[in-house]
Amino acid sequence: MAAARDQLLDVIRGLMAGQSPPLHALVVPSEDAHQSEYVSEQDKRREFISGFTGSAGLALITMNEALLWTDGRYFLQATQQLSNRWKLMRMGEDPPVEAWIADNLADGAAIGINPWCISVDSAQRYEHAFSKKHQTLFQLSIDLVDEVWMDRPPVEPRPVIVHPVEFAGRSVSEKIKELREKLLHEKATAIIITALDEVAWLYNIRGSDVDYSPVVHSYAIVTLHSAFFYVDKRKVTAEVQKYMVENGIDIRDYEMVQSDVSLLASGNLKSFVHGENDINVEGSKIWIDSASCCLALYSKLSPHQVLALQSPVALPKAVKNATELDGLRKAHIRDGAAVVQYLSWLDNQMQENYGASGYFSEIKGSHKKGISATKLTEVSVSDKLEGFRATKEHFRGLSFPTISSVGPNAAVIHYKPEASTCSEMDADKIYLCDSGAQYLDGTTDITRTVHFGKPLEHEKSCYTAVSAIFLLQYFIGISEGWILLCNPAFV
Repeated sequence: MAAARDQLLDVIRGLMAGQSPPLHALVVPSEDAHQSEYVSEQDKRREFISGFTGSAGLALITMNEALLWTDGRYFLQATQQLSNRWKLMRMGEDPPVEAWIADNLADGAAIGINPWCISVDSAQRYEHAFSKKHQTLFQLSIDLVDEVWMDRPPVEPRPVIVHPVEFAGRSVSEKIKELREKLLHEKATAIIITALDEVAWLYNIRGSDVDYSPVVHSYAIVTLHSAFFYVDKRKVTAEVQKYMVENGIDIRDYEMVQSDVSLLASGNLKSFVHGENDINVEGSKIWIDSASCCLALYSKLSPHQVLALQSPVALPKAVKNATELDGLRKAHIRDGAAVVQYLSWLDNQMQENYGASGYFSEIKGSHKKGISATKLTEVSVSDKLEGFRATKEHFRGLSFPTISSVGPNAAVIHYKPEASTCSEMDADKIYLCDSGAQYLDGTTDITRTVHFGKPLEHEKSCYTAVSAIFLLQYFIGISEGWILLCNPAFV
């Protein structure tokens, strides 16, 4: 697989040379068209071309080199997964990609990018770095990785789900009304919302387009008079159609967002629900969040029209209302019960099959075996944990791949065990389990580190040191938070 992937580098370089202008480099980000860190299978272009499966990273392909940038969470993983045709660039140690390009590529070099997969902020940062050598960021009309990805997973039309007010705490009409008040305050006539979690929160919808995240591939445009929802219409059920109409939201095809942004910019975007154009008043603005809005949509606007500020949806989404807080507490109680069930079950299994001394309590009336009768692996036990969670009310799935790790695997940040290569459970080694779940009323993330035998003094010292560091960071964070809260300069 690695050899076949490496051969694709040469194919991509051929495509780069055939562009007009010919490309000196191709940037392959991890993000999708919504600047998501976690993306669907069909959007994992950087993973496909490099073989690196971490959630964060960026690939750069030049005519002579292939480089991958990632952060400290993934240095070890990237070293293991990249072939010798790739060079690992360590964020925080090596120059950022735009600086590397500016320093290492020729004057006037053309650097290709899929404009849907880069934010306005990132694009402007690149262009600033490139300007000193008159290098250009070239927006491609096709994604060159897609051109060589012959078995790219198809888009699955998973249904949109209405998120009931009993869990959301606020109706969509309340949220849109508040959003329009913020538009008026900033003298804006419209906002383009591209972040998947913000669209889901604003319209009280959920989905499963991205594994472990209850979001729908969609966009929203809200004006002073209209609201639009851009989505693959195959995902829209009769219930969702009725819900959107009742709330004055116009459902449009996902692909229409680019042309509708152009219409919005010219004051000719017309709602089928309200039957009127949203005409821009002279001097009014169209609000975007430049950290999440992609270059492709931004390019349809005139710079003088743009109000680039943090999304007004971000803060109210983060500040949970009373209903959401109550749901979070209940979700954590149910999830905590599932984890306790799991650890108790695992403790018994480790005693029965591996002769463990017992972490919680010793099995009554059972004879411990010195040799495993039933083989337990990192994957098989994590599957059991998911089974316990699945019995709980409002369970909808995991919130991230379970990090079930034995011994040295527990030192690999974001370790993901695979059935074919994972380790067997071992009573003489530390076991770390970092896991979570999505419930209708909340999301959980619980980490537990246990030892089913007799931990070594060195293991105890390491565990104590790590725990102390986390506690110190926690208290420093609280301290800084209080300082910011009490300092009038930040109010």
